[in-house]
Parts: sequence; structure tokens; C-alpha cells
Amino acid sequence: MRGFEPFEGTIGKTLADSVPWWPTPPQPREGAPNVVVMLIDDLGFSHFGCFGSDLVTPHIDALAANGLRFSNFHVTPLCSPTRAALLTGRNHHSVGMRGLSNWSSGYPSMRGHISNHAATMAEVLGASGYTTFAIGKWHLVSMENSSSAGPFDQWPLQRGFDRYYGFLDGETDQFAPDLVYDNHRVDPPARARDGYHVSEDLVDKALEFIHDTKSIRPDRPFFTYFAFGATHAPHQAPASYLAKHRGRYDDGWDVARDRWFARQRDMGLLAPSTELAPRNPGVEAWDSLPENHQRLARRLQEAYAAFLEHTDAQIGRFVAELDAMGELDNTLLLLMSDNGASQEGGPFGVLHEMKYFNFILESPDEAVARLDDIGGPHSHSNYPWGWAQAGNTPFKWYKQNTHEGGVHVPLIVHWPKGIKAKGEIRRQFHYVTDVAPTVYEVVGVEAPEVYRGVTQMPLAGASMHYTFDQGDAEGRKTSQYFEMGGHRAMYSEGWKAVTRHVPGVSFDDDRWELYNVAIDPSECHDQANAEPARLADLVARWWHDAELYGVLPLDDRSIELFGARFRDHSPHPTSRHYTYLPPLSLVPPQAAAGIGGRSWDLQARVERDAGAGGVVMAMGNENAGLSFFVQDDRLIFDYNIFGEHHVLESNRSVPAGESTIGVKFRRDQNDAEVTLTLNGDDVGTKHLPLIMRIISTSGMGIGRDFASPVSTYYDDEFPFEGRIERVDIQLITESRSDEKETAAREGMARQ
Repeated sequence: MRGFEPFEGTIGKTLADSVPWWPTPPQPREGAPNVVVMLIDDLGFSHFGCFGSDLVTPHIDALAANGLRFSNFHVTPLCSPTRAALLTGRNHHSVGMRGLSNWSSGYPSMRGHISNHAATMAEVLGASGYTTFAIGKWHLVSMENSSSAGPFDQWPLQRGFDRYYGFLDGETDQFAPDLVYDNHRVDPPARARDGYHVSEDLVDKALEFIHDTKSIRPDRPFFTYFAFGATHAPHQAPASYLAKHRGRYDDGWDVARDRWFARQRDMGLLAPSTELAPRNPGVEAWDSLPENHQRLARRLQEAYAAFLEHTDAQIGRFVAELDAMGELDNTLLLLMSDNGASQEGGPFGVLHEMKYFNFILESPDEAVARLDDIGGPHSHSNYPWGWAQAGNTPFKWYKQNTHEGGVHVPLIVHWPKGIKAKGEIRRQFHYVTDVAPTVYEVVGVEAPEVYRGVTQMPLAGASMHYTFDQGDAEGRKTSQYFEMGGHRAMYSEGWKAVTRHVPGVSFDDDRWELYNVAIDPSECHDQANAEPARLADLVARWWHDAELYGVLPLDDRSIELFGARFRDHSPHPTSRHYTYLPPLSLVPPQAAAGIGGRSWDLQARVERDAGAGGVVMAMGNENAGLSFFVQDDRLIFDYNIFGEHHVLESNRSVPAGESTIGVKFRRDQNDAEVTLTLNGDDVGTKHLPLIMRIISTSGMGIGRDFASPVSTYYDDEFPFEGRIERVDIQLITESRSDEKETAAREGMARQ
């Protein structure tokens, strides 16, 4: 049979009268560099030492000293959209990522994954002969499709990466992560008590992948997309790093902002006319805070700083190994943040983020009793608004907003062989869509017009390569729109129109501000009244680009989109009935039965010997969750409400052999009643003072506790010592508003 595979030789009747031919595999141009794109999460413009702070980042600062700092680089205000734009070189609405990949709105701008009409850098470089690796946070697949059941078409390996090691959702516990290796889930190789931290694990695996390829195929350059979980909440670091930061931030955020701003000016990072933006609404003067508020805020900032320093050490370890391998000199390394510092810790900060998303306002007076837990495995912390704005110095507002605090981030470019300038600053305006065109120009490839039979949308970015050795070159990125949840902005040639939208308010009633960001990058002096014609022109241009790049329809929904769990084509059954057949791997939260904030029944058919125990079902981790297990021949249900354990034990023993065991959980407003069942009989009831609508970002385990132990009754996975035939969970139908509220709060917990 001929005609399917290309062949340019000659085929005769015998080998003697035939001429062989081998197809030429794709090969990058001679001397093409390795490429590493490294992303840190929720990190503000000033957080690196080389961008003004006095946080400890010596290895990152060393990259800047031997490379370039881009002081006018911008991204989207949220993680999934930035990642989509970064990997494709297209605007995030165009590729279907208006917001988080956890959402799917039913419109092309929000599909929860990257459009196949926008090939990723991995797909383009892989087709050009590169070997490609993804490490760390993905968050570019619909979370309903992130379980081990798939579908896998939008997982890293199906979007051009040869190897993957990391986590698929927007955040994970740094000591007990939900890990995926290539296309399957794996357990962390160790636990917190063994000294495990996921950032170290990610570097280990990245270096393993690189060693594999360079040992066997040294002719092939590599592309590594490395996205740390740091410094997104939970802010967690090894104890030795936490101890190093005790007392470093006692002066508070006002003094820190002044100090960091002064350093930025001394470094030449800002236009001389730049002013320090005033405190955001809700950020109080540090000296006016009560003592306990200060104590909590200091410790939360210490945890963040320790987390960042630990991340810096891992980056240093990664870079040092590239150097030892002889690969660093010809590696183009770009290091950046995905958005500005996070506002999700609220005005006080939180010891346990899940409390905040359950609308439990934990006062600093309560939280200070557990100060020593902050930053370790017994907390899920995030810092307060004041420290977030300090991280965004000199700007105002935060992640999620289209003011500079949400979108203006540091970028470091390091390439010893390809960049002559060392330690210089580049001030041209650039945007995250410019990264892919830069890489393509450096490598010497072009984005295809058709990829695997699918027509490709054009790139939206402009290469930054011209700036590498031309520090004073005129900028080639002259305009860019921004939009996130109704917050909007339009940049053009040094001017910016921006509006901060309030959900539910008519978009027509949004007030647009106008700034000359070339001389006022911190947006202190609104020129809207002075230059109405310029403002009107920029707003009109925003609407033009919104139509051109698929932004419309404007949509200010966010957490409500989590409530679409039972929409058409969702993997969740409309019957609300789930059957789990062990053994199976961890079920991630958005793919699991949504038992948070609802009434539900669980029944499990088990077989066991006398004395055998183990977990039947567990969800969450040691900070919050629930676990149903057998121990000492009794059924036990442990409802862990943010560290407060409410335990129910059956009043009868579970007999040896086959049994049907279960839990009846009934919500009553904000509290609940739980009943244990054994072969159809009620065998114990307990009142729970609070029902957790948001349980955890850790998923559901059947037959063992996958994360850090939910219950204090056991200290490991506690696998079931017998056979679990099946576990059935039936959600009890409640009002649509209750279900919508619960799903919305679940979504808030993750982002």
C-alpha cells in the first residue's frame, strides 16, 4: 500500500534495485537556545529585591544583575487568563479564557480551556524539534475534566508538552499537594513531617526531565514552562525559613511601602515623576491598628516572605544545575508574575482561608491564639490588604483589578549568550502576549497558520527581542485592552483609561478614569475632566478591541459560574447521585460530589474482618474536612471545622463480614445533624454547630485519606483494611438558590 507515508527513495523488486530514504526530523536552527519560562503566582511589582523590596530574593536578583529587568511589563489581572495569553501569544478572551478555567459561561470567551485555534508555545516548539516540559500549576483545563476520568484533551500532554509534573487546579496545599505526573495522579513522594514541600519536588522533577533529555538527546534544546504554586495562598514554607523572618516586618506596611518606593526610585525603575499611590480603601494606617491586628498581620507577612525566599532558593538550585550542565549560557530564561498581589486575604488577613470563604469573619483577636501555626501545614493563610498593596508598590488596587496594581508586574530576562547588556532596565510598554512572539523570534520559528489541520488565529503580541540590545529603542507595543469581571482599561501610547466595575451595576454607569501613565504610572492624577476627548477616544478604542478580540458580551459574573455544575454536558449527573467503585484515585473537588453546604446520604457496601479498619470516604485535609472511617470495630465520623473536631461514634460494633454502612447528613440553615447507619439502622446521631459550605481545596478520597489526615484519630492515609465494593452518595435536592450559593462559595475558596 502506498500514498500514506511520504517516501522519496526508490522501491524496486529487490533491495538491490531499491534506494532507501529517511524523512528528516524537525530540527531547530543551529545554536537555538533552550527556553525556560518561569511563572510565580500572585506576586506584586515590588516583591523581588531587585524591584524594590527588602524581601530575600538573592538568586532572582542575581538573574536580574546578569540580565534585564522590564519595568513596564503587564499581564491580565488573573491567573488562568495570563497563562493562556502567555502560552499562546493571543489575548485571553480570544482563546476562551475570560476568567478562571473553573468556569464555562456558554460563550466563546469563556470555555475553561485554550482554544485549539491557538497553538501553545509547546505545540509550536515541539513541532520544530524541541523537547517540551511543563512543571507546576496548569489551571488551563476545565476543573470538571481534571479527574482521572478525563477527558484529557486539554491536559498538558495533549497541548504540546512531552512531560508534565504538577497540579491542575488553581492552588494546592504546599505540603500535601494533589499531584499529576504526565496523564495520571500520583501521591507526593513524602509528607510534611518528612520535610516535603512541593516547590522542592517540582525543581527535582524539572531537573530530572532535563537530565533525561540532555543525556540521551543532547542535540535537542528544551522548552520548560515552570509555574510555581508559590506565592499563591496558602502561604506555606519550611519552619527554618519561617524562623528567619521573625520580626522583619514589625514596622508595618506604611513604612515598608515608603522604603520600597524609595528603593525603586534609587534603582531607576520608575519615572522620576512617579508618586506613591494613596492607601486603597479598606487599608488602615498601620499605627492606627490594634495590637492584635498588627501581630496577626506581621506574622502573615512573615509567612509570605518566607514562602518567597524558599521559592527563590529553589530557583537558585534550578539555575545552578543548568550552569553545572553547561546549559545556562544558551538558555533564554524569562521570570515573571501572573498578576499583582492578591486581595483575597481581606482587610485583616486570614489564618485559614476557608473560613473567609465560608463568610466566617475570624477576628485577629481569635487568630492570634494560633500565630505559631501560620505558614506551616496547620494553616491555610493569606495576608491582609495592606501587605498586598505593599507588594504592589507604588501602585493601587490588586489582582483582579485592571488598575496597575493588578496588571503591572516584574519581568526578568536572562540569556548570557544572547544579551550583551547586563543589569539594565527596559522601560518599553509590553504585555504578556508578547512573550510567545519573542520566543519564536529568538528560536527562529514562525507560528503556523494551520496546526494539525486546525486554522490558527493570528498572534496578538509583538516581540520584545528588539529591546535586548537596544535599551532606548522606541516601543513597538503601542496599545492594549484589559478586561476582567467588568473591570476595564485601554492603554495607548502612554495614556490609559481605566474603570473599576462593581458587580451588578450597569456597565453604562461605570466611571472611567484617565491617566498619563508615562509620567504618572501609579495613577494618582485623574485627567478625565481635563481631557474628555482623549478619554472618549480611548473608551471607543476599548469597545473596538472588545469586539475584535472576542471580549463581548461583557459579563461580571464570577463565583456564580461555579453554580453551573449540573448544566448540559457536565459530567455531574442531574440525579445528583454518584457511585464510586474502588480502587480509584483522588477525585478533585470540582469533579467530586458537591457535599459542601448540602444535605446528603452516603452508603458503602464493605467486607472486612473483625478488628479491621480504615477510611471509607474522606474529603479535605487537616485544616478542614470530614472523614468517615471504621476503627476498633466502630463507625466514626469526624467533621473537622477548621481544626475543631466534632466526632460521632456508632453505638454498635460493625460485624465481621459484609455490611452496609452509611452517613445521613442533614443541613438546617447554618448547622446540621449527622446520623450513622449500619445495615439500615441508625446507630448514632450528633448535632453539628456549623455546616461548612466550603470544605477544602483538597479533593475526595475513597478507601483512604489522600491529603494530610483530616482526623486526629489516625496519622496517615489509613487505607481501608478490607474490601469496599462501592460507595454511593446522593445529594439531597434543595432550593436552587441554596445550591447556587453553595457552588459559588466553593468557587471562591479556590480563587
